[in-house]
Amino acid sequence: MDTIKRDNYLNRLIEKKGNGLIKVITGVRRCGKSFLLFNLFYDYLLQSGVKEEQIIPLALDDDIFVKYRDPDKLSRYIRSKIVNKEQYYVLIDEVQYAIGKDELKNPENIRLYNVLNGLMRLRNVDIYVTGSNSKMLTKDVLTAFRGRGDEVKIYPLSFKEYYSYVGGDKTDAYEEYALYGGMPLVLAKKSDVEKTSYLQNLFTEVFFKDIVERYDIALPDVLAELTDDLCSSVGSLTNITKITRTLQSVKNVKVSDTTIASYLTYLLESFLFGNAKRYDVKGKKYFEYPSKYYCTDVGLRNARLNFRQQEETHIMENIIYNELLTRGCSVDVGVVEIVERSGGKRTKKQCEIDFVVNRGSKKYYIQSALNIDEPAKMETELRPLKNTRDFFKKIIVTKSSVKPWTDEDGILHLGLYEFLLNENSLEL
Repeated sequence: MDTIKRDNYLNRLIEKKGNGLIKVITGVRRCGKSFLLFNLFYDYLLQSGVKEEQIIPLALDDDIFVKYRDPDKLSRYIRSKIVNKEQYYVLIDEVQYAIGKDELKNPENIRLYNVLNGLMRLRNVDIYVTGSNSKMLTKDVLTAFRGRGDEVKIYPLSFKEYYSYVGGDKTDAYEEYALYGGMPLVLAKKSDVEKTSYLQNLFTEVFFKDIVERYDIALPDVLAELTDDLCSSVGSLTNITKITRTLQSVKNVKVSDTTIASYLTYLLESFLFGNAKRYDVKGKKYFEYPSKYYCTDVGLRNARLNFRQQEETHIMENIIYNELLTRGCSVDVGVVEIVERSGGKRTKKQCEIDFVVNRGSKKYYIQSALNIDEPAKMETELRPLKNTRDFFKKIIVTKSSVKPWTDEDGILHLGLYEFLLNENSLEL
């Protein structure tokens, strides 16, 4: 299998090399973190003149390195490899294995963090770690590393990365991607049966086992049902109470809001899902609930549902959401209040903008629509964009190969393939 290019992430690591911070590479299990660090970045170091003995790699999820899950043994091993004043690069994979369950209650007491901070005091050591849990590696990282953590988020293959590998007809490639997603090893599977089996097993044999073990899950069946519900409702507004009621009424699962809230947090912390909150565009404030949840990979979502629910609209919306995250954007759901007057009466109506996107100092409003061939459909999709009453860029993405064009209201119309394959599509 040829190498899949992940230049975007490799360049981010190269830019951060030697910056005096601990590079923390986060993402869902099996999305390519290890490959990025131990293949692409490792090879880059060698090609740039770094000697092999100056690179210290450890994969803590490998049984060969199990004993180094003990932070004290890990520290002694790494320090034994640093034998002179040359620059050393420490690469630790799946670092959460070196963090004990009892330590999670107070991140300040996590021994691993003290080990890494101690190594950072050595002027000739540059540290890179990967992990598959955000609670241990992002929320507490700045505090625990005392401001010395630098996160690099990595996601499954974007459509651009996927297409650069498979080539061929864009439409055919997209349909395959929309079905099986962008988990890198899917590309090594030859048949539909192999791809389906691999994706389904990731949930049962990797993701769920990780979560159940890490958090001592008392009701694994509820975790599975919650996952199914989230996969089924991507792109739809939901909240904890609604999920609880659905599980109780439809699945006859007796469970409390508190348990669902905890399990939902674990799924988010394991990077299996992303959360887009509702944002009042005119009032410039967030709504507490409901919000939307998107699966980190549509192939995982489809396989979890046994490919029964192929709602093209929601899958396309999920793909666009994931694409925006890979570009380093923060993404919310927009709410625009529109005042209507009819028969002398004045009524208020809330309309939705699929995505309110922030990247640096720039803001964009994006609508996702399969097609807007009919005038009524076009008016429905464009109406909230027209009523934001501000000057931020407005974009509508349709599943087409249409060339980019801007209408009389200043709204940019983009075809889906142009949006996904052109890294600068937001600036057209």
